[in-house]
Amino acid sequence: MCQHQPPCPEASAPDREAAQVIAAHPGWALLCNGVIHFDTGDLLPDGRVVPPHRPGVWTVAA
Repeated sequence: MCQHQPPCPEASAPDREAAQVIAAHPGWALLCNGVIHFDTGDLLPDGRVVPPHRPGVWTVAA
C-alpha cells in the first residue's frame, strides 16, 4: 500500500507512470504501485503488458 501523500496512482490508472520510483536501473524503473516501467512499455502487477505511449509521435498514412 502506498504511503505517499498524495497517494500514487493505481497500476490500472491512465497516469500509472506518475507513481514514485522505488528502484531503478538504466532502461527500467519499479514504481510504488507495482508497475515496472521499461523504455519499451509497462509491465503491470497482474502480468499485462502496456505498449509505450509517446505523446506527439504520429503515424502518417502513405
